Amino acid sequence: MRSSVSKVVALGIAGALALAACSSDKSGKGAANETSADGKVVLDVFAPADPSNGTNLDTNAVTKVVSDKFKIQFRWQTTTFDAGAAKEKRQIALASGDYPDLFLLIPWVDGFSQAEVLKLGQQGVAQPLENLIKDNAPNIQKALDSNKTFKEMVTAPDGHIYALSQWSDCFHCTYPDKLWINSTWLKKLGLQVPKTTDDLRKVLEAFKTKDPNGNGKADEIPMTTDVQDSSLIAYLMNAFAYDPVGANNGVRSLLTLNGDKVTTPVTSDQWKEGLKYIRGLYKDGLIDQAAFTQNAQALQAQGNNPKAVVLGSVPVLWPGIFVQLDSKDGRDKQYDAVPPLTGPEGKSYTGYNYPSSTGYTFMLTNKASKEAQVAAIKMLDWIYSDEGREVSLMGPENVGWRKPKAGEIGLEGQPAWYRFSGDKQPKNLSWDAMAQYNITLAFRNSQVVPKDIYSGDGLERRLFEATKQYEGHEDKAQWFPSTSVWPDPSLSSELATLQTNLNTYVNQNQLAFITGSKNIDTEWDAYVKGLESTGMPRYLEINQQAYDKYKSGSK
Repeated sequence: MRSSVSKVVALGIAGALALAACSSDKSGKGAANETSADGKVVLDVFAPADPSNGTNLDTNAVTKVVSDKFKIQFRWQTTTFDAGAAKEKRQIALASGDYPDLFLLIPWVDGFSQAEVLKLGQQGVAQPLENLIKDNAPNIQKALDSNKTFKEMVTAPDGHIYALSQWSDCFHCTYPDKLWINSTWLKKLGLQVPKTTDDLRKVLEAFKTKDPNGNGKADEIPMTTDVQDSSLIAYLMNAFAYDPVGANNGVRSLLTLNGDKVTTPVTSDQWKEGLKYIRGLYKDGLIDQAAFTQNAQALQAQGNNPKAVVLGSVPVLWPGIFVQLDSKDGRDKQYDAVPPLTGPEGKSYTGYNYPSSTGYTFMLTNKASKEAQVAAIKMLDWIYSDEGREVSLMGPENVGWRKPKAGEIGLEGQPAWYRFSGDKQPKNLSWDAMAQYNITLAFRNSQVVPKDIYSGDGLERRLFEATKQYEGHEDKAQWFPSTSVWPDPSLSSELATLQTNLNTYVNQNQLAFITGSKNIDTEWDAYVKGLESTGMPRYLEINQQAYDKYKSGSK
């Protein structure tokens, strides 16, 4: 959902034309090698970049390091971090046939789904990587051999690896369905952190009516979010029914387990009651109307409103999504995480996202020459190394990061590195989220993190401590291990279509029920019947077959 569909389409068409211009000289069969004037392998790469924070991949410090080290001349085709626009541009590029040598994506912006990977592999667009890895990438091979879940995640039923996902042991990302509330407002109004759905309603009503920011204006927004980062429905729904996490680009899963039976929660009475609760908050003006339409930039504008602090609560992964950290007036320090709410039937779930990097992000296509394929996989293998991981993630040593000083403490365990932040860190220094391929728990927890959780440098500890409140509320019995369960390849196109159609149908109807354009009491049965005609029984059947094969130990 975006405020201007025409702009998204225009971006997609422009992206397709741009990709056509840069790769029209290459054949899809046995692509010829192309070299630059200084003898480097030319590599067309489709990737997200955020110009708002100064990122320019052409001049990026890590781009230069990689270019020199692996003799690669990059030709970047970029999208913004707007998930809808990024996905549209990628899909247009593929549909037009003018796609790049390499897709190098960020999963929480846009990643390939399992069904897409299978389809593109069968079509010969996605090139198998396993032999390239075996011959050129010992660090990637080691990761595959030592991490069973990672290997299951990237190995298709035919034994090929058509794309790689990132691997980031991110504790706070594993529990993404958080709510951040303005604790300063709670204290001013004499309110406690809400524990139940009824408590939350009372808090939001007070935020709306009792002028907690003290400016004499009714400008407070009790709850809001943005489309890309939202966990609004999920956080609230989990007090009624388990809402499964899907890909971390905002597309929720439709699947849960009841024993070994694959089911969906979106037709249950509990799901209906959850939507009715959310509808009630929206109807009473306790949820901002813009929450279901605005993008991340609009949310930031609300959070950083120079006239007053106006945000009461925001259901997103972390507070930097909606407010500038280390803000001059200290407003970012006002927000703390609210543990999972307890609903009317005593349920108190939270979403479980494991592995925390879902979606496939590294895909070589049949447009890439053999030389380009080897250069690209060697580049990625370096990112898997200790040196490459540090430099690609944070930039050059003593510029983007440094080794710890005496007395500094790690998040957990021995400190090994300290990352500069804020004004101490130059712009356009690293690939950051585009390079999170081998972020192990040991590496992440060896980060030097101050004890002051509200300082900019203390963010990781702030998120770690906040997430402890969610750990244990996940229901692993209902959790469907989607990244390890691969469907029958012959059904990949059908599954991809079903998944797209069902996600669209569910999202559109949930929004209609919440906003009131549909009456949930009189139109719920029609919604459930519509799910059947949209293909839910077949979708469950295909996933049941795949899960049964997974449980039996074969793909």
